[in-house]
Amino acid sequence: MSVLSKYGDFIAEKCEHNGLTKHAFSYALVSSAILALTIKVTLPYVKTANNTYKPNTEKETTKIKNGVLISSESDCLEEDLKLAEAEKLLVAQQLKKKTNNFIEPGLNKDFLKQLKMLAKIMVPQTLCYETGLLSIHTFCLISRTFLSIYVAALEGALVKFIVRKDIKQFAFVLLKWFGIAIPATFINSMIRFLESKLALAFRTRLVRHSYRLYFKNQNYYRVSNLDGRIENADHRLTEDISVFASSVAHLYSSLTKPCFDLMLIGLALMRSSRKMKANIITGPALSVGVIALTAHILRIVSPKFGQLVSEEANRYGYLRHIHSRIITNAEEIAFYGGHKVEMLQLRQAYNRLINQMTTVFNQKLWFIMLEQFFMKYVWSGTGMIMVSLPILTGSDVGSGQFRNTAFTESRVSERTQYLTTARNLLISAADAIERLMSSYKEIVSLAGYTYRVAGMMDVFEETAQGVYCKSSIIESGQPNGIIEFRNGKPVAKGRIIYSDDPENMAINLRAVPVVTPNCDIVVPKLTLCIEPGMHLLITGPNGCGKSSLFRILSGLWPIYAGELQIPRPVNDIPCMFYIPQRPYMSIGSLCDQIIYPDTQDDMKRKKITEHELRCILKLVSLEHIAQRDSFDVVRDWKDILSGGEKQRMAIARLFYHKPRYALLDECTSAVSIDVESSIYEIAKGMGITLLTITHRPTLWKYHTHILEFDGLGSWQFRKMNADEQQKEQFNL
Repeated sequence: MSVLSKYGDFIAEKCEHNGLTKHAFSYALVSSAILALTIKVTLPYVKTANNTYKPNTEKETTKIKNGVLISSESDCLEEDLKLAEAEKLLVAQQLKKKTNNFIEPGLNKDFLKQLKMLAKIMVPQTLCYETGLLSIHTFCLISRTFLSIYVAALEGALVKFIVRKDIKQFAFVLLKWFGIAIPATFINSMIRFLESKLALAFRTRLVRHSYRLYFKNQNYYRVSNLDGRIENADHRLTEDISVFASSVAHLYSSLTKPCFDLMLIGLALMRSSRKMKANIITGPALSVGVIALTAHILRIVSPKFGQLVSEEANRYGYLRHIHSRIITNAEEIAFYGGHKVEMLQLRQAYNRLINQMTTVFNQKLWFIMLEQFFMKYVWSGTGMIMVSLPILTGSDVGSGQFRNTAFTESRVSERTQYLTTARNLLISAADAIERLMSSYKEIVSLAGYTYRVAGMMDVFEETAQGVYCKSSIIESGQPNGIIEFRNGKPVAKGRIIYSDDPENMAINLRAVPVVTPNCDIVVPKLTLCIEPGMHLLITGPNGCGKSSLFRILSGLWPIYAGELQIPRPVNDIPCMFYIPQRPYMSIGSLCDQIIYPDTQDDMKRKKITEHELRCILKLVSLEHIAQRDSFDVVRDWKDILSGGEKQRMAIARLFYHKPRYALLDECTSAVSIDVESSIYEIAKGMGITLLTITHRPTLWKYHTHILEFDGLGSWQFRKMNADEQQKEQFNL
């Protein structure tokens, strides 16, 4: 800044030699800055208006010539048009979600209610770790205020003894000033340390509570597949909770310390005014009036930062979601050559984020200008009046013969001490008020994060109770006699009954409709009874409800009518075990892959040895993996194992757990026929009842009953003939 100032003075001197005064140069410089700022702010709007009202003839001449695009400019124009259309579509979707959602972020009763709910999670009881941190943090904040007042008094005394030329007292006070620096710096460091510890403690509480909700009643599946209110739960569980916890911890310091500062500094200033024999009411009353007026003005003109921050976080999370989706499906995208489409979506998501950030910056520009005008100039002028009032209106003690030189010097030194002390205290008070005013913006921003975190937990609570909400359901939700809607949300009126009778291990469905998460009715009513040993083959065209039935039996999809009766697990034997066509490989060792979802502690509790695991691998022709790697080696099994090996590993899990029913959804499509036949024979020999979805005719002989869907809502359940072959219309 000093270099720029000298350079400005140099230019001003040059202009003055040429007949241009410094005042004229200053006016020209300020006018140029204002003109540049005006152009910068208005130029985007001018461009938007120009693009909006551009004549169609110009677009037509730049698009096509003899059926061929003219130049790269036309490509850019077409791409921009696509981006604009995608932007409009996404904005429309967001508006629909907002109209169907519960509340808007902001400083209102809903914000206080949500913050209170989250505060009970962060500080669960009166005596806990968090309250201990808060108590120590509060003590440090109060101590820092007392130290600030004491340091201001010492600096006033230093100036007083300098005016008196009292070297001895000056040196003594200077030593005290250096001595107080050690505890003051330690307190400052402790305040930052405790603020970080508080943020970490709050985050830990929120994360643990959120994880419990996220994994309660398979919420991790329901939130992403059955409910549409949270698009990126991973971002809310990580980034939003972290920012919220840090904001709350920082806001506690930003609010508590300024309040202590203002209260104690006000008392110190009143005591100093009393020593000067001045009125102790006028100055504080003036400052309170000015501060209240400016704060009221700032509150009225303040933008809605809560909504702006919430929308920015939402768009940032969507951008991360697009990136993670590309990483997850990189191979499929590469096979299709879909990089142009994916890049277009990425650019569109990034542009939406940039547009929102630009809106926030533009809103902050003029608000911070007004805020700084009040804080730097209006308050400084008020402070100067406050400091001068005790001196200008105070009464001097002594007259006549008492007004000698020594008395005059003493009064001057005391006034100097008062001015120095009051100035330092006013600087601290102004800093405290500025932090309080800035805290308003932090509170408004906190409202946005509170809305997202509390909203996430509300969704987790509702989905755990079977309450779901999707925009597609709200748009197309029509009465159909099967699904009942309340407030635009489908109500799951069906019942799930868990049987504890060891003599009755059958699965019963009584008038259960097969309904997708979008409330599309695939099968109006399904009634059947599957008993142990009744091996069921499920056939039908694509989209007829085969896999949907498995999701209903597993409890993943809600039951909107009817009744489902399933047996409870007994003696660590699961009732059902589902194996999909693309098995999931967890993070961990080879042993962890076989026993999933058990842990190694569960395996030890069941008294299963590594020898038994080797026998299981041999049953599925994977013994070579155990010979190559030990059971404790950790690898990226998702990439190491082939498709057929992954399916056989999933079958190994089936043989490890030995459930009563196995839900097999094309689980051996990549396995050779001879190994597949051996697997089905072994499963039946273990007493596992098979419920199979397959298109291979070679597997029909391992089943006793068949459930046929026609794809139009009808079905047929019957016993299979010994020589029955698969129907031709279901062949692929």
